[in-house]
Amino acid sequence: MHGISQVMAQVLINRGFSTPQQAWEFLRAADLTSGRYLSLKGKHRAIDRAVSRLVQAVERQEKIIVYGDFDADGVTSTVLLVQVLKSLGANVEPYIPNRIDEGYGLNAPALRSLKYEYGAQVVITVDCGIRSVQEVEDGKRFGLDMIVTDHHSIGPDIPDAHAVINPKLQDFDLSPRHACPYSEDMLAGVGVAYRVAEALLTVAGANSKLRRLRKPLELDDLLDLVAIGTVADLAPLNRTENRALVRRGLERMNQHPRPGIRALLDVAGVKPGTVSAMTIGFAIGPRINAAGRLADAMIAYRLLAATTEAEAMQYAQQLQELNTQRQTLTREAQGKIKESIEAIHDQPLIFAGDAGFQPGIVGLVAGRLVEEYFRPAVVMEYGREESRASCRSIPQFDITRALDNCADLLVRHGGHAQAAGFTVSNQNIDALRERLLELARNSLDGQELKPVLEIDADVNINQLTEKLVEELQQLEPTGHMNPSPVLMSRNVLVKEKRTVGADGKHLKLKLARAGQRDLDAIGFSLGERAGELPDYVDVAYQLEMNEWNGSRSLQLNLQDIRPAGAARGR
Repeated sequence: MHGISQVMAQVLINRGFSTPQQAWEFLRAADLTSGRYLSLKGKHRAIDRAVSRLVQAVERQEKIIVYGDFDADGVTSTVLLVQVLKSLGANVEPYIPNRIDEGYGLNAPALRSLKYEYGAQVVITVDCGIRSVQEVEDGKRFGLDMIVTDHHSIGPDIPDAHAVINPKLQDFDLSPRHACPYSEDMLAGVGVAYRVAEALLTVAGANSKLRRLRKPLELDDLLDLVAIGTVADLAPLNRTENRALVRRGLERMNQHPRPGIRALLDVAGVKPGTVSAMTIGFAIGPRINAAGRLADAMIAYRLLAATTEAEAMQYAQQLQELNTQRQTLTREAQGKIKESIEAIHDQPLIFAGDAGFQPGIVGLVAGRLVEEYFRPAVVMEYGREESRASCRSIPQFDITRALDNCADLLVRHGGHAQAAGFTVSNQNIDALRERLLELARNSLDGQELKPVLEIDADVNINQLTEKLVEELQQLEPTGHMNPSPVLMSRNVLVKEKRTVGADGKHLKLKLARAGQRDLDAIGFSLGERAGELPDYVDVAYQLEMNEWNGSRSLQLNLQDIRPAGAARGR
């Protein structure tokens, strides 16, 4: 198959690519035209209605508000669409709600203020709004033309906005306000915003008035934002379009980073030109998210919109401080919950909260609890009359569907299968807890709730080469639904073993190979296993190159380890 190895072929099959053509298209994904969001030949579609109204607003100099969300997906979406509209000469401003004071999504007081205090005439949402049925009605009542662009799960009712653009609407029998046929239903919010921007720039290019006003801006200038939002929001990277968007966006960040990204890389200690999807996931995304979690997401907006390095560095340093604070608060809250929960392994779902929790960290705490206990987790910040919670789940339990079954107890809710949020009146908390526990119990009873490490291929340790590392790197960008491949080698001789790091937290091994140089292996957080290892082991690992003092060598990044043959006979 196009000259690839048996190991690579097996990895691609595991990713769901059953034919050579599918696999080849996935590996080479870089073309952004095949999945275009719209066909301008077709009239009366939601995208046409949205673009037509925005163009009209630009021509009339009506005030446009881009209403975003406070996470990395929402912030990048807001920056992207504001940047495009400004390039067309629009009278446009961003609005991102405050997580603590306003909560997620549209809210009527904000819409009223945008109309009567700021003079807005058009509000277009990014990364939110699909479940804001009443709020859209409120906006219309205030005299606003409402356009909704979103990617979250569809609720029982669709907002009656001027246009609703969400790729998940494709299976619905809808009016022209909602008609949204599209081949990729798993775009991030910023991916949807990018396709709207593409449509807007296409129409503007055919409009003589806008063409004269337009400032230089190319679609490629936006791809860095798309990559950040897509990776940070865990959009699946086994989808060819997401993969192409992220790959092209990473190229943009590494070759022509905007001032805000340069400043963020500097405070995060990341070398320019080395940005990967992992960099976004562990360095860029968390710092952007820290603004909305603990302060004001507009700090992150201003960072990404900055035009000078001095301006950008000011905001990057604020994000660095907020991220450090976020890490501390998350650890403290997680410890507090663990102390208060008894017999956690006997419960199918973790439901916990505290009045002292910061609303911005409850989702992170829920995620940590899911990682540790492999149970769906709901973590709540108790308010005076209403409380807000974030939920994280496991593949076996769709948390948003569970919340749909509790809608009568909730003020609002929304999200994805494994990550969601809600607001609840305090008088309904006990009933909500019991119903969610019952739903989890009915869904998960009889299942062994333990994380499973998926192995991509069983490989003889003597066959590991630098060439194989280079071949597997073709899978980049890796991330959600396209993880770095995990290989396994059996019956490997351990020549040396020791612990390294603070308190011996990590495991360092030297593994023998027939007639070849020994292989180094590092097992992060596996130090406690050192004392129990026999001479021969089975290892699961990610294969990588280690660079140190100018030299390069193969290294195994251990994901798990067991005595050789321990699983046999089961």
